Amino acid sequence: MRRSSVLIIAALSCLLFGVAAVQLNLGLFGARAQAQSAQLTPASATIPSSAKPADVLSLHPGSSTEIYTAKRGESIPVIARQYLHKTAYLTSSELSEAIRHVNGDRSGNILKSGEQITIPAILPAPIIEKTLPVAKDFEVRAIYLTGIMASSDHGLRIIRHWREVGGNAIVFDIKDSDGSVTIPFEHPLLGKHQVYIHDVPKFIHFVHQQNMHAIARVAIFRDERLVKEHPELAVQSKKTKQAWRENGKLVWTDPSQPKVQDYDIALAKYVAQLGADEIQFDYVRFPAEGDQKDASFAFQAGSASSAQGSSEPSAAERVAGPCGDGPLGRPTEAKQGGTSTAVESSDSLCTIPAANANSDTASKGRNKAAHGASPGIAAENDQAPEARQKRPGRSVAAAKPVALRGPPRSDVITAFLKKAYAEIHPTGALLSLDVFGVMAWQRPVDLSHTGQDIVGMAKYCDVLSPMIYPSHFFGMDNIAHPGDAPEHFIGESMDRFQLITRVTGEKLSGEKSGQKSSPVVIRPWLQAFHWRTKTYSPEYIKVQVATAKEKGGIGFLFWNAANDYSKPFTAMPEMRAADRKEGPNGKPKFFRGDELPGITVKASLTPTVVPAPAPAEPANH
Repeated sequence: MRRSSVLIIAALSCLLFGVAAVQLNLGLFGARAQAQSAQLTPASATIPSSAKPADVLSLHPGSSTEIYTAKRGESIPVIARQYLHKTAYLTSSELSEAIRHVNGDRSGNILKSGEQITIPAILPAPIIEKTLPVAKDFEVRAIYLTGIMASSDHGLRIIRHWREVGGNAIVFDIKDSDGSVTIPFEHPLLGKHQVYIHDVPKFIHFVHQQNMHAIARVAIFRDERLVKEHPELAVQSKKTKQAWRENGKLVWTDPSQPKVQDYDIALAKYVAQLGADEIQFDYVRFPAEGDQKDASFAFQAGSASSAQGSSEPSAAERVAGPCGDGPLGRPTEAKQGGTSTAVESSDSLCTIPAANANSDTASKGRNKAAHGASPGIAAENDQAPEARQKRPGRSVAAAKPVALRGPPRSDVITAFLKKAYAEIHPTGALLSLDVFGVMAWQRPVDLSHTGQDIVGMAKYCDVLSPMIYPSHFFGMDNIAHPGDAPEHFIGESMDRFQLITRVTGEKLSGEKSGQKSSPVVIRPWLQAFHWRTKTYSPEYIKVQVATAKEKGGIGFLFWNAANDYSKPFTAMPEMRAADRKEGPNGKPKFFRGDELPGITVKASLTPTVVPAPAPAEPANH
């Protein structure tokens, strides 16, 4: 055979083998793709990774790009931190990822001197966000995030995942109980402070783009930073003539100090003007623990303008048994317990006249037993609630009358809320109040210490959020492990709050004509932590939500100080699926499923999309 024939045969053989190999590879690839698609499983409760850079760009159609020329020693993370405030991104790590993506999906961060890189998502102007008004009975389904967490990459992932599983709102810290302010804010009483949420409108815009309700939490009168920097604004000690300490801790400002009130209102109003949909007040009360006899307040001398000129009757004048308060406060740590108000108050107005102690309203409330009151609030908590109720006419707060100076504490709190409500409500934002769960038991000793009068407070807010964590009812109602009885304690607490706030008036959504309804929405804080319970689980979450709804609650808030919401993440899809099985004509067991209107691009962003140009002249800096 000729040499040329051999070469031709060899070439043809190679060609045929190549075609066969390509076909075989395509077949294997298709089979592998089918196998992979068949193995897809439902998403778990783990938090997915951050959104891709393109996702952020699609939410900001008015953004453009900019060319930057790197200097010696610079890296992508360094440049991302420099440009973050000019872009649509919330964290420098997300912007770094976006820079690597638009610059050829590069893997490294080190830049050469003179190297030109494209910076994506440059905003034409700072974002100006507006409040998205909703009715006060909008069904909020929210979790709480600290300011540090909310501004982090992990926090953004939590927010996105909460939305995916059925949440529609976020509570985030603006000022916590240590007095730390998490946002840029200028005020004579604040000074230099650590900022975590650097661009509030941008953050709220992100929340709105997730179709979620933005709730800004402000801790009011418990303010450790303010007390230490301005001790003259603290509760004063009668003995030492210095700042008063609650069990050794210097943490309480004087709620009747006009400067303190004005500072908190200014901060809340500022955040509302930046686009927050709701302002949530926490620690709206006087201190409940410590030596109450030694505590001195400005209002006792009649000097607090906030407590003067009120036409509202005091709690003691308005009701036979003023609204009680108690220890179902905010658990900042897993080991934190209840709040005791056992010390006799020097400014108490609280006695129950014999003629009123047996009134129908009072007996209806007390005969349900004090299931929501945490033990240790008053010394009488050591006795069963039923035992106390058998002695009508007995003074609960004090054994003998006390000389009074100035208005009671409840009047100070109510007058403050009246002033705050008048400032905040015109912005379009709702005002909600976090309150102790055992306020519903209306024990005079609790009211005399904290000043939280439910009826008075409800007049100057849209939503009341009682903190009815089952684990905090220790020692109550002869139940050894209250944390493991969520249905019992949440049911009793909600019944009492509904009874206190219910009046004949316009019906709220979902109520039949002619029924009595509350002018204020009851939206409870529920337990999303495992403290003092062996049964904390997704089922535990579902029991709380179902009970709160059955008892008239509209929406709910989950609290976990560490922002660990693995159990709610699992429970939410299960609750949503169970409600959907009821069909359009059925009664949902867990929640109505209220949602905000669709996403709207704000006027502050232009509608044009500018494609990324090729590297050219460096931009001016």
